[in-house]
Amino acid sequence: MQISEILDRINTAKSKAFRTDKIFFVGVSKNHSVDKIKFAENYIDFFGENRVQEAQNKILNYGPCKVSWRLIGHLQQNKARKAMEIFSSIDSLDSIELANKLNNLAIEFNKIMPVLIEVNTSGEINKSGITPENFYKLLDHVVTLENLKLNGLMTVGPLTDDDTKIHKSFELLRNLTEQARIKTGLELPIISMGMSDDFETAIYEGSTMIRIGTLLFGERDYKK
Repeated sequence: MQISEILDRINTAKSKAFRTDKIFFVGVSKNHSVDKIKFAENYIDFFGENRVQEAQNKILNYGPCKVSWRLIGHLQQNKARKAMEIFSSIDSLDSIELANKLNNLAIEFNKIMPVLIEVNTSGEINKSGITPENFYKLLDHVVTLENLKLNGLMTVGPLTDDDTKIHKSFELLRNLTEQARIKTGLELPIISMGMSDDFETAIYEGSTMIRIGTLLFGERDYKK
């Protein structure tokens, strides 16, 4: 699909939802070569990668880039140091243990690391993310960590054609974000939800950051 068509669909979805605010566009570049993704930096706000090692190699080969790189995939603690080095944001924070690890590394690196808390709003056991029931415990802990900057929440919609289930998953993340804003007093501007198959539904439900890979880059060049 041409980038112009994707942008038109984003704008149409915003109009249907009576929205005029900014929706950030993450180009999901995992499993795509540098040559294939370079054009996108003129249209997107960030690149999104799922694996630390792949991202490290890609960023080194890419060279100067107009946009920064976000980690959107599950982060193992043994990869946290390298993630701290190469990413502008870690969008998949899902445990107190990982939060502590990242905060300690951020102190060591003398930086403030932006993060999103990933919530498993679908209940699917194969998906990463903190459960909604345990979300507030993680939230209360993260806001005490001085070298992490919580910017919002992230989720992956359910793998289904049932539009009602998709809406409910995204509605849950929006509600959790709104409640977290009240509880913490933080702005939490990012509600990251919506991918190639469901970004229009996500925009309707309040997403402020969509993550699109297949529609933007086509089939993956390689798989791991």
